[in-house]
Amino acid sequence: MSKRHAMIIAVGMLASASALAQTETIGQAGPKPATSGTVPAAANPAHTAAPKTAAPSSASTPESRSAAALALTHEPTYDEGSAQRIKDAALSYSDLAVRGGWPTIPADAKFALGVQGGNDDLLRKRLIISGDLSADRTSGVFDQDLADAVKRFQARHGLAPTGTATPRTLAAMNVSVQKRIRQLEASLERLDNMNFGFGQRYVVVNIPAAFAEAVENDVVVRRYRVIAGKTEKPSPTLTAQITSVVLNPTWTVPSSIAKTEISAHMRKDPTYLSRMHMDVLDAHDNPIDPHSVDWSGTHTPNFTVRQHNGSFNALGAVKIDMPNAYSVYMHDTNQRNLFSDDYRFDSHGCSRVDNVRDLAAWLLKDQPKWSRAAIDAEIATGQHLDVAMARKVPVAWIYLTAWMTKDQTVQFRNDIYNQDEQLLEATAEEAAFFGKAAGHPLTAHMAQ
Repeated sequence: MSKRHAMIIAVGMLASASALAQTETIGQAGPKPATSGTVPAAANPAHTAAPKTAAPSSASTPESRSAAALALTHEPTYDEGSAQRIKDAALSYSDLAVRGGWPTIPADAKFALGVQGGNDDLLRKRLIISGDLSADRTSGVFDQDLADAVKRFQARHGLAPTGTATPRTLAAMNVSVQKRIRQLEASLERLDNMNFGFGQRYVVVNIPAAFAEAVENDVVVRRYRVIAGKTEKPSPTLTAQITSVVLNPTWTVPSSIAKTEISAHMRKDPTYLSRMHMDVLDAHDNPIDPHSVDWSGTHTPNFTVRQHNGSFNALGAVKIDMPNAYSVYMHDTNQRNLFSDDYRFDSHGCSRVDNVRDLAAWLLKDQPKWSRAAIDAEIATGQHLDVAMARKVPVAWIYLTAWMTKDQTVQFRNDIYNQDEQLLEATAEEAAFFGKAAGHPLTAHMAQ
């Protein structure tokens, strides 16, 4: 944790100490849910409205899944005020830490709507403290108000808002307030190191949330589920410009995949490449006989594997090009069933986008020729086509496990790549190093 960020929390702790003394005097259990959007974050870290839509079902269409996700909130995950709001949220949660945080709910606790349970009051207290439930009633049967509070909590933590206290929901509730503060600190540290030029229109992929947002005039106008990188092949954080939309793309297999996965397939099944509509090419894009290639996987490939365009193509029907140092991009997929999963970390680093044709139409909206219908018609021809953007659109892939939107809703997601603590430890080590260096005689002499 940097000294500056540590100071933020320290200031919050000092302010909270005074608030705690007053609170103990008047007997309040914790911050109450806001009744309007004007309540400051420090007074209510979890202000949010109950979701109006049910969790998308696995049988729903890509369009309806995107619409359902969009209906929850139009607030961007990342905008120019994100860093300040995360600081505000950190102060709110430091206040909760001084008050003692929230209680732990037994992992095997059972809850049922309309039924009095032994842990109902404990659950109610937990949700009151985090601001998900009004403190008007601290005991009683598991009623609809309590179920709605569970929905609020679930929506803020990337869980299906069912209102049922599932084991995953209880696990999220039992994460300590200190851990939540650490997540806010790590997210703030990342934003401090971002250099992103927000435009009137931009795209954000928040990797831990596994969602992409199309933002226009500071409002999320499109939101899509994405498949992000596996834990062993994480998606990178980056900023870039979207330069083109590729229809019916071919797929040039990365050399790392060719060396490991393609080679392994070929050793087991020499017909694999032909079945997958793949060619082996030399440095000049000339075809090579696959039987002449060493598929042992012990050497870096001196060839390229390319898959033809078509319904079988791993990139699907659309690729969104965004040149960057990691050679990753956003694209369609021929495994659309994966978007129905809550756990969506299954790619080699790129972002597979649900309902990507809708995103393509939004990106190309300033080119009337490329309406959604025109895009669909062009894809139906099966011909490869690269459509250049008339105006490049900024895109950022970010890694925020904690953030606060403009409506003061504090959101948390799992640290899927276990990067938060690594970042904070590295930042602390760097701060310690420069702190020692500042006091070194040679450094002091050089500064004079």
